[in-house]
Amino acid sequence: MQQGTQFLPISREDMRQRGWDELDFVLVMGDAYVDHPSFGPAIIGRILEAEGYRVGVISQPDYTTCESFKVLGKPRYGFFIGGGNVDSMVAHYSVAKVRRKVDEYTPGGVAGKRPDRSATVYTQLAKQAYPDLPVILGGLEASLRRFAHYDYWMDTVLPSIAETSGADIISFGMGEHQTVEIAWRLAAGEKASEIRDVAGTCYMTDFAHLPAKYLECAGFNKVSTDKVAYAKACRIQMDNQDSVTGQIIVQKQEHGYLVQNPPAKPLTRRELDRVAALPYTRTWHPSYDALGGVPAIEEVEFSIIHNRGCYGGCNFCAITLHQGRRVTSRSVDSVVEEGELLTRQPGFKGYIHDVGGPTANFRLPSCAKQMTEGMCQGGKKCLAPGPCPHLIIDHTEYLNMLRRLRALPGVKKVFIRSGIRYDYLTWDKDETFFKELVEHHVSGQLKVAPEHCAPNTLKYMGKPPVEVFNKFSKRFYELTKKAGKKQYLVPYLMSSHPGSTLEDAVYLAEYLYKHNIRPEQVQDFYPTPGTVSTCMFYTGLDPYTLKPVFVEKSPEGKALQRALLQYYEPRNAEKVVKALHKTHREDLIPLLVPGYKPKVSAQARPVTGRKSAQNAKNAARPVQGRFVPNHGKGGGKNSGRPTFAPKTRRK
Repeated sequence: MQQGTQFLPISREDMRQRGWDELDFVLVMGDAYVDHPSFGPAIIGRILEAEGYRVGVISQPDYTTCESFKVLGKPRYGFFIGGGNVDSMVAHYSVAKVRRKVDEYTPGGVAGKRPDRSATVYTQLAKQAYPDLPVILGGLEASLRRFAHYDYWMDTVLPSIAETSGADIISFGMGEHQTVEIAWRLAAGEKASEIRDVAGTCYMTDFAHLPAKYLECAGFNKVSTDKVAYAKACRIQMDNQDSVTGQIIVQKQEHGYLVQNPPAKPLTRRELDRVAALPYTRTWHPSYDALGGVPAIEEVEFSIIHNRGCYGGCNFCAITLHQGRRVTSRSVDSVVEEGELLTRQPGFKGYIHDVGGPTANFRLPSCAKQMTEGMCQGGKKCLAPGPCPHLIIDHTEYLNMLRRLRALPGVKKVFIRSGIRYDYLTWDKDETFFKELVEHHVSGQLKVAPEHCAPNTLKYMGKPPVEVFNKFSKRFYELTKKAGKKQYLVPYLMSSHPGSTLEDAVYLAEYLYKHNIRPEQVQDFYPTPGTVSTCMFYTGLDPYTLKPVFVEKSPEGKALQRALLQYYEPRNAEKVVKALHKTHREDLIPLLVPGYKPKVSAQARPVTGRKSAQNAKNAARPVQGRFVPNHGKGGGKNSGRPTFAPKTRRK
């Protein structure tokens, strides 16, 4: 594996230095040009280059004029366009729809260098610049908007991006196979309008040109007005995202029909190795040096991606509709070669920051059955609520890979920072990996994602019961103590996920208090396109059962749930107490908000009289919580320390 030294051309001068008068394809991206295998456009550009095409890059073009799409001249065959590694709307707005001040995928972290809905805007501008050239639109933003979808930022249902953007072909999922085939056929003289059978692509057509056999889901007009129809359509789409069993899906849009071909086959191990070995320069383009570079590379510069896909199937995760649930992985030799390459990188200090992917400790398919029969449909999970009887649980190859990386000259530590699936780890009867994880691969803190603890919420998340996390946590700290280390778990938690009531949020706060967990990172549920949870958020229905699901949408309700996750913060005291009053859990006030005294407004303050002041003081005292003195461990009869006496929980 060799590091590249030459970037793809970004200017006419770069083209002249290569002796090129014309390009075959122009690659347009919403991010800064970072030639690293963690950035999707870099992979597509290098794949095309490896196939012998002349490729140039237009990064974050001026989106106010189509002239910015002409800077490299007219390409022979067309444009490949992607909105960016992160959805442009997520990159621009917080879940509260507040404009972000930083864009980590832009030079210097400057915000505003790309438009909202960049995939659509760029496609339209490319079509204005050269109306006769085909545009192949891919990447995350397009992939997750390929069907009619709920748009959180406009709070409405929008048609497929294939229709609104005017792209000739939508490439969904990981696009290497599609890119190679489409490029070859365009170069052979085939028109984009004739390329209608490539797996992993969508296109718009009219009724007369629909394929002979297909599965239809409710159209845009129907799903935009009928939430039951939207939920049913969501299930059809999710059930057909497997390359073995997926059928052609048709959905009528406003002015035509969207046709989605079955998903492309995942790359084989050999193909993944080939992609990883392409001559990336592994850094940002030098034109960004004066601006301070591109912040997004910091997390991945000394990290290794060894797998793709995730059969965890969390309902709030977009991987199911994008990368898919089948796990594929690179060979151990390929990963070790990349580790050796990292040791020769400028700035390497002996630490490989991560060896992971969507889920770090997945390297094998979840079961042998899926290879011939496909992944299970109907919302069935490999890991939740418990492990499938057919689940393959084996860390042997992953452990061997980590050991070889640790042994490389110049490597001091190999960390795992992308998500460890703790339930999968807990169910492994062989603790060898667990022990070595604790001893060698935790950089002080290990990030895990229980997300919640309330049974009802976890069910709608598609996560296992909290008892599995409790078992993992207990064993983690036992092994940590035995290893003589000070290491901690950092749990990711989410508020206001569909199904989470205020009572569930209080239940979570109670759990955090009892387990002495004070999360620093919490997230309010963000309804992004392409997930089952977003379907539930919009429709209030479980798409697999069509039963109603509670969804907290009010600003106050969402704020209360989020505050409960960090009940210990003084700034959250008023909200926490309000939530406890609303759920009739005043008994928790002395525990979650000790010494709480409500604020007294200026209008309510007494103006005269010592007696009036005393009455106001008495009225401001907190409601006395229910507790029993701790007569057991931790204090004597008069210790004054309360012991939890939780109310009976609903089943």
